[in-house]
Amino acid sequence: MSEQVHKPASSFRIMLVMLAVTLVPAGLVARAFDLHVTNKDFLQGQGDARAMRTIPVVAHRGMILDRHGEPLAVSTPVDSIWAQPQEFDATPAQLAKLAQLLDLQQREIKKLITSKKQDDKEFVYLKRRINPSLAQQVIDLKIAGVSLLREYRRYYPTGEVTSHLVGFTDIDDKGQEGVELAYNEWLSGSNGSQLVMRDRLGRVIKHVDLLKNPRPGKDLVLSVDRRLQYLTYRELKRAVFKHKARSGSAVVLDVKTGEVLAMVNQPSFNPNNRSNLKGYRYRNRVVTDTFEPGSTIKPFTVAAALGSRKFTPGTYIDTAPGYMKVGSNTIRDIRNYGRINVTEVIHKSSNVGASKMALLINPQNLVHVHQRVGFGDLTGSGLPGEVTGALHSPRVWRDIERATLSYGYGLSVTTLQLARAYSVLANDGVLKPVSLELKNTVVQGEQVLPATFVKQVRKMLKGVVSAEGTGKKARVPGYDVAGKTGTVKKVGVNGYSDDKYVSLFVGMAPAENPRLVMAVTIHEPRGKDYYGGVVAAPVFSNVIAGALRLLDIPPDYMPDKNVKFAKWEGRP
Repeated sequence: MSEQVHKPASSFRIMLVMLAVTLVPAGLVARAFDLHVTNKDFLQGQGDARAMRTIPVVAHRGMILDRHGEPLAVSTPVDSIWAQPQEFDATPAQLAKLAQLLDLQQREIKKLITSKKQDDKEFVYLKRRINPSLAQQVIDLKIAGVSLLREYRRYYPTGEVTSHLVGFTDIDDKGQEGVELAYNEWLSGSNGSQLVMRDRLGRVIKHVDLLKNPRPGKDLVLSVDRRLQYLTYRELKRAVFKHKARSGSAVVLDVKTGEVLAMVNQPSFNPNNRSNLKGYRYRNRVVTDTFEPGSTIKPFTVAAALGSRKFTPGTYIDTAPGYMKVGSNTIRDIRNYGRINVTEVIHKSSNVGASKMALLINPQNLVHVHQRVGFGDLTGSGLPGEVTGALHSPRVWRDIERATLSYGYGLSVTTLQLARAYSVLANDGVLKPVSLELKNTVVQGEQVLPATFVKQVRKMLKGVVSAEGTGKKARVPGYDVAGKTGTVKKVGVNGYSDDKYVSLFVGMAPAENPRLVMAVTIHEPRGKDYYGGVVAAPVFSNVIAGALRLLDIPPDYMPDKNVKFAKWEGRP
């Protein structure tokens, strides 16, 4: 009887088990069909959204090279630490270690992540351009949402030797100064992008696809010769240090092409380590700082006088008694030269002689010569911050303005402008544009002054560097050179200073068929020596002696065995 009572219950349980065994697999199959067929695209998209990310592929910046292919600026690969704000998840211990490694405050990291998360950002840098070993230590912390990104850091092999000329970039590899800024578009690359797969911690575990190819920046070959740049830097720094000067600048041009072969300033800076540096050190004084050129302008006064046909190199001028009155002003020479000719006016650097010439010719003709050689205008170098200087041409000229202009007061120029103007004298009256790029073709110039008068002036300048001239310390053993000294009082709050000077020398070599022009400017030498012939001329001598040898320019004569050339001391 009892067996009959329990039989239906047992059968019901068996049916339930069989039904469960049948329905569960069917449900799994249905769910699998739903996941793999019905909602495949939606679910795959959701999964990819959590595991896939598009990240940039950084393009490297083009190299900057000297004329011989030696690197002046290169981009080296480095690692940067970045985070995904939506995925960032660090324990207190991980956050403390991360802050320690990156030299950041924990609150800085929290604030940065929170702000970017609120803005719904997917990418934020935590620390850029760190060394690989440090980057690996960060990754070993296994913090969710923290990854590495390969970037590039700018490195300057020649350091402070080329710092003002080459310039530097910011942390985003954008040019900030010098050639880096002037040619930023040419040097800059275009970043690409790639699709990557991340693990649960947000780390990149697979590069899925390259979405956009990066385009590297283009290389730039400069006209600069790194050997000559180093030689110029060394000699200028030595002179500034020796004479305890406030600053100094020097530039060397190729007469035939207008190319800049060297351009240096003091004080300088190391572009590879700019911490704790003042902004004034970044300034390229060769193109940004102006000054009155003083006696270095006299060759152009003489050129204007010769062009007036009122003077020849042998025309005599009475400079006695060593001074002259112009209105209420007195113009003086350092001594009474008496009756001297135009050539001697240049050799002895007579202010009185130059003034008397200027007062006898049309002032517009004098200014015209200055304008034709480039004063009051940009040189065309393209360097950031370059200024035009000042060259005035008033409607009515006062005699004192004509007189002071003749010996270099009343106008302002840059060191590069002064070098370019002398390149006209070196190139038989032809003005060529200044170039920082290497020129592989013949550079056409403009005839701005008559060759006949220019050659006469150049011959006079050769005498300045003779044993009896003011620039005798600019002589180069084995070569005939030509040039002009200058010593200028600086303008202060109360007028011209009695103890602050600019010492100048501008010259060319070889004198008969010049290849090089160099301008040297040293501001405020402190000591007993401040004349351009003593402070600036030796820099010219030492640099040009080495440069002529580097360029394999044959000597004009055999030098005295007891006189040594400037010694080349290796590469920078």
